[in-house]
Amino acid sequence: MGLRIKNIFFFPVAYYFAFFASIRLKKWNPRIIVITGSSGKTTLFTLVESQLKNKAHYSHHANSAIGIPFDILDLHRKTLMPTEWVSLVFKAPIQAFKPSYSQKLYIVECDADRPGEGKFLARLLKPEATLWVSSTRTHSMNFDKLVPGTFKNVEEAIAHEFGNFIEKTTSIAIVNGDSELVEKQLKRTAATVKKITINNLKDYEISNTGTVFSMKEAKIKLKALLPKEVYYSIQMTKILCEYLQLPFDPSFPELKLPPARSSLFRGIKNITIIDSTYNANFSSMHAVISMYNSYPAKQKWVVIGDMLEQGKEEAEEHEKLAELLLKQNYKRMVLLGPRVKKYTFPKLIEKLPKNTPIAVFENPKEVLLHLQENIKGGETILFKGARFLEGVIENLLLDKKEKSQLARREKVWEDRRKKWGL
Repeated sequence: MGLRIKNIFFFPVAYYFAFFASIRLKKWNPRIIVITGSSGKTTLFTLVESQLKNKAHYSHHANSAIGIPFDILDLHRKTLMPTEWVSLVFKAPIQAFKPSYSQKLYIVECDADRPGEGKFLARLLKPEATLWVSSTRTHSMNFDKLVPGTFKNVEEAIAHEFGNFIEKTTSIAIVNGDSELVEKQLKRTAATVKKITINNLKDYEISNTGTVFSMKEAKIKLKALLPKEVYYSIQMTKILCEYLQLPFDPSFPELKLPPARSSLFRGIKNITIIDSTYNANFSSMHAVISMYNSYPAKQKWVVIGDMLEQGKEEAEEHEKLAELLLKQNYKRMVLLGPRVKKYTFPKLIEKLPKNTPIAVFENPKEVLLHLQENIKGGETILFKGARFLEGVIENLLLDKKEKSQLARREKVWEDRRKKWGL
């Protein structure tokens, strides 16, 4: 019921705040750079910020049809509680006529979670440049109603929604040149198109100190665990800097990724925790698991949660996840959630050797207890997926102060985790 109400009121609320945001945006008149895609856009956003620094204003923590008008109006949700909305509604008209940000570059991370959202944001922003990093099955349940009919499949429906950004782009579109879905949308733009392809990446190395991307022209070393696919984001950032006639620093100074993007922590009993719990779809699962395969560790465990909002593709995507996991050689697999229990676990049990340590749960507290009972010491554990896995990680940290570096720290999420016993 709550989700239905949210969907009914989403665009009316978005239009209300966008009306006042457009007034402020017109007075501000910045050069607008949109960063978009199904997955990887926040990492790209962070890479761009590490290069441009204070030369731009950034839409931190705002990427939706409501969040971006909030950012333009300098409105902020602090607790994520429903009571905040009353003050936000009254503040919007006042904020519209207040002085705008001083920076003349606006870097905006844009999502397209539902039909119409990409079009809505593209019309509001009319970007000078768009960086489109990926197009895959994300929030598929919102696009199922367009298939069959308008589109042959949900992938095309999602790509078309993202394509609205390049359609409204006035100068340059920097895109993933290896994506057929992106390629099909390029006819919609009159902007100059720059394609990034994986062919230029000669080598990829990962260790507990960071990641090295070796290209034809340079070797870039970053102090973060990053999937191979981040190569596209590095090259997009470089081309954007060249377009803006700003220097590009291959060391990416001050790079600090947001929480739960393969963050590395020390845990109890000398375990290593890799936290990739922010969100999950099959594309990001594949990227992170491939990264984990290259990570040097002897005792590799995985804790895998549900992939949410997959709609009619839910069974197919979770069965594909099983096939992906079957190709790995983990010492222990732990699954969490009703979807992996229904679709992924049976496929694994059917094909794995009988003595393979594997367990499935629906409650994150059960996952925590299982790990605490079985950890011997020195294991490396990758956490990926939904269902409050950040609460499990919090209880396994060696330094409890590091919980501030985990995802979903707002009170509303704390209250939800408490209901699960975390």
